[in-house]
Amino acid sequence: MSLDPALRSRIDSLLAANRVVLFMKGEPGAPQCGFSSRAVRALADTGVDYAHIDVLSDPEIREGIKAYGEWPTIPQLYIQGELVGGSDIIDQMARSGELHTALGVQAPDRTPPSITITPAAASMLRDALADAGDGYAVLVEVDLRFNAKLQLGPVDADAIAVVTEGVRVQFDLASAQRAKGLSIDFVDDARGRGLVVENPNAPPKVKPLTPTEAASRVAAGTLTLIDVRPEDERSLASVACTFESFDDDGLARLESLPKDAPLAFLCHHGRRSAQAAEHFRQRGFTSLFNVEGGIDAWSTQVDANVPRY
Repeated sequence: MSLDPALRSRIDSLLAANRVVLFMKGEPGAPQCGFSSRAVRALADTGVDYAHIDVLSDPEIREGIKAYGEWPTIPQLYIQGELVGGSDIIDQMARSGELHTALGVQAPDRTPPSITITPAAASMLRDALADAGDGYAVLVEVDLRFNAKLQLGPVDADAIAVVTEGVRVQFDLASAQRAKGLSIDFVDDARGRGLVVENPNAPPKVKPLTPTEAASRVAAGTLTLIDVRPEDERSLASVACTFESFDDDGLARLESLPKDAPLAFLCHHGRRSAQAAEHFRQRGFTSLFNVEGGIDAWSTQVDANVPRY
């Protein structure tokens, strides 16, 4: 495919204006394909700012960038105007530390994390590896939210690896940092039957809080109450104490609070507030509460003057 001179000039300008450019499907906050998601994750782990171009919203660029660098797939990463490659190459460079070097940032610590695998879990994993055949290991990926995913994959000499209880466990660079102290157990109880992963680095879980407890702590000034309902619902029923809302700049203001600020979330019955609290947990907040039963329970337990709807 020949490249139109005007389009070539447009791409040249994009690359000249930005040291690092990722041509991808979607945006970093909402990648529209798995390959773009992998590239975004690898770049996020470096901490480097980069420009991104959503090729789905620009068909001309989508086809033109393939001809520009003679690379047939998306995503494509450029550093200082030079094509690095697609998601597979980005992944390989991220695992080996070459991506950090290419971006001019300090290579991360490649020390393998200390993890625990119980004998019961090790037995199950060894059986799974034996069934998979020679040359396989347990791959552990820990995402930005500290959720861990286990799967079997080929032994990778460049991966950060530990051998525990006769099981080879491999990590990518970012996961290795997030997995320090991680434990893998096999359970057969009320939680179900299977492997359970506990990660001590994960933010503390959202705790339940009764309306009575919430009202007392708000009155004492030791808790910020956040009503996540829209204004039209708050006009039907509202608590008679100080609270924050998500209206206008409310969310951005709340997200700028200290990460250890005690926050309690309130909605109609407690479901939306639980989702809002989880949003803050995923952003590193460590003292989060969900008001059980919402404002409906507040009316019955704290203030009967609050209307029920």
